[in-house]
Amino acid sequence: MMNYDAAKHVLTEYPQAAELPAAKLFGVGGERDHETIALHTDPDTGLKAIVAIHSRARGPAFGGCRYWHYVSDAAALQDALRLSQGMSLKNALADLPFGGGKSVILRPHTVPQGAPREALFAAFGKFIESLNGAYLTAEDVGTTVTDMAVVRRHTRFVSGLPREGEFGGDPSPKTALGVFSAIEVSARKLLGRASLEGLRVGVQGLGSVGWALSQLLADAGAVLTVADLRAERVAEARERFGATVACVDDILRASVDVIAPCALGGALDAASVDAMAATIVAGAANNQLQHAGIGDRLHARGIYYAPDFLINAGGIVSVAREWLGEGDETNVTREVLRIGDRMAELIERTRANGTTPAFEAESWARAKLVRPQA
Repeated sequence: MMNYDAAKHVLTEYPQAAELPAAKLFGVGGERDHETIALHTDPDTGLKAIVAIHSRARGPAFGGCRYWHYVSDAAALQDALRLSQGMSLKNALADLPFGGGKSVILRPHTVPQGAPREALFAAFGKFIESLNGAYLTAEDVGTTVTDMAVVRRHTRFVSGLPREGEFGGDPSPKTALGVFSAIEVSARKLLGRASLEGLRVGVQGLGSVGWALSQLLADAGAVLTVADLRAERVAEARERFGATVACVDDILRASVDVIAPCALGGALDAASVDAMAATIVAGAANNQLQHAGIGDRLHARGIYYAPDFLINAGGIVSVAREWLGEGDETNVTREVLRIGDRMAELIERTRANGTTPAFEAESWARAKLVRPQA
């Protein structure tokens, strides 16, 4: 399903879009095509949105909505394609009855007069409803519980909302908890640490998830180095967590045991990996590797990469159980903490098979991209 005018705009502005090295029009380079890519525009509100459905082998596609400034329509499409593929792997490893999908809204540089943010997300909700349940959405970078509440007025295919007397709400704390659990296990099995007391952790990005992760780490006695573009955010982290502040350009080469990328994707490239002092990479950001070869580069340097689609699944577990009407705070928390168990299994698998964590985790996930047994 593709809006013709939107598709024409992408192809006119980027006639070689299909030849971009990291993405094709219908999927990520080197991978099979996505099942569905839907583009939608609404001139009244300025909405330009993409829904990418990578796989529904396990059930309806489920993944959050990102609201972001993109340098081009082609860049937004590439992001949607990569993120949705990652959601297929994430949902499969988390044993959820959902396939992988993602939506992005291109944040307008100028909003049409009389069209506030609420109208934009109302139009987005109507777009999601038109897909008839093929894709379910929730919060992601740039979107909030308030935005999803607006979306909910126009479609039932949305999650991440507080529900009276039932489990639900902002999934960020659960994402942070899953990453924290993976760091605990990694520190124990790879560094021989009985606890996180004194463990040096660098946190790149202090958004909702990065902040919640920093709180968990500080409470466990970790020594934090943090970086964020917002001066007031890092100042607060210094005061609350006793954190050392690093420049955003320097955090990935900070003298720490663990680096936790919690900002946008693609932070790990050849230059940052070659300068990295950490022994473990374990963060919440999606698509941390600029390309697949970076996983090999980390491995060659003796740096253990905890794949993002394995360890940042706490948020999707939360919104999935909310949408299904299953579980409560205790049971969902218990399910999120199983991410630590899967991290331990990954470490054992890589040791037994002599494979890199990125390769092993992706192979493991792809083997589970089948409809769950009833």
